[in-house]
Amino acid sequence: MDWSALAWRALDEKTKPPRSLGELESLAVRLSGIQHTLAPRVDRARIAVFAADHGVTAEGVSAYPAEVTMQMVRNFLRSGAAVSALAAANGIEVEVIDVGVVDDVRQRDPEATQLGVAFHAPRIRAGAGNIRREAAMSADECGAAMAVGAATVARAAADGVQVLGLGEMGIGNTTASAAVLAALLELDAALVVGRGTGIDDDGLAHKAMVVRDALARHHVAYEGARHTASPLDVLASLGGLELAAITGAVLAAPQHGVAVIADGFISTVAALVAVRANPPAIGHLFVAHRSAERGHTHALAALEVPPILDLGMRLGEGSGTALAIPILRGAAAILREMATFASADVSPELGART
Repeated sequence: MDWSALAWRALDEKTKPPRSLGELESLAVRLSGIQHTLAPRVDRARIAVFAADHGVTAEGVSAYPAEVTMQMVRNFLRSGAAVSALAAANGIEVEVIDVGVVDDVRQRDPEATQLGVAFHAPRIRAGAGNIRREAAMSADECGAAMAVGAATVARAAADGVQVLGLGEMGIGNTTASAAVLAALLELDAALVVGRGTGIDDDGLAHKAMVVRDALARHHVAYEGARHTASPLDVLASLGGLELAAITGAVLAAPQHGVAVIADGFISTVAALVAVRANPPAIGHLFVAHRSAERGHTHALAALEVPPILDLGMRLGEGSGTALAIPILRGAAAILREMATFASADVSPELGART
């Protein structure tokens, strides 16, 4: 059944000029296709925050030390982060998944894991390798991290979650994401490296150099020549455990009928890996917002999925997703709740006006 055509026809019968709600109608059509209904719902939404460390922080690519990853995990568990506040304001659940944080929060702060925020700790390894000097992870470790993301989607579906946001936390992950994106799109590092946690111009130049060194070391980018590494090979060599988990979540979404939302730069790059590995996965994917991080424009162009919001944000965590989900709820309500010209006894001439 062509749910897209049915949804557009249903929207055009609503008491409004045709297509007058702009992108809201496009979102409603996409939700209809994912849920196979003309009455889509986003009653239960969740944001999964995947956390992991990156060895590349040893190269001085971040304004914050690696220890901040674990500290922020504790902050999530205490509902003190931006995503925590925004999710609570909009009736969205948050769960935290430790895919590979160096410090085990269960040992460092066991009280935090008992405060009511759902916490899962399938730690694959204690942080990804330093991509300037070694692979981020082995192929088996990458697969295991992807399986964590797939299990997160399966758990959401079993709980009745219709929309799952894909957030992340990991000091150094903008560097890893820039490296993955540069390799996938065969772009120079300077085009995709951004300020991340707020580095200055000298730091930005150094970060680009680190990414170039990583690309050269792993033989995934050459001047004037195309590389042959698969998207998942690139992910294992240059990415991170939380990126791999998000990739696995995007790949699993169609199997479970769940819509997933990539948040910002990092999660969009991970989603791009998934779509390059299996193009039909794009059918269940939304993008929350356009990040101010430099490489995000290139990632969005490659995905060809328009972001729902553009607020100049670049925090990550799933913070943009917490604001985008209410927009999706509104889109679903338009298709589900609005009266038609016939049911409201409104002249269909309104629908003919532009």
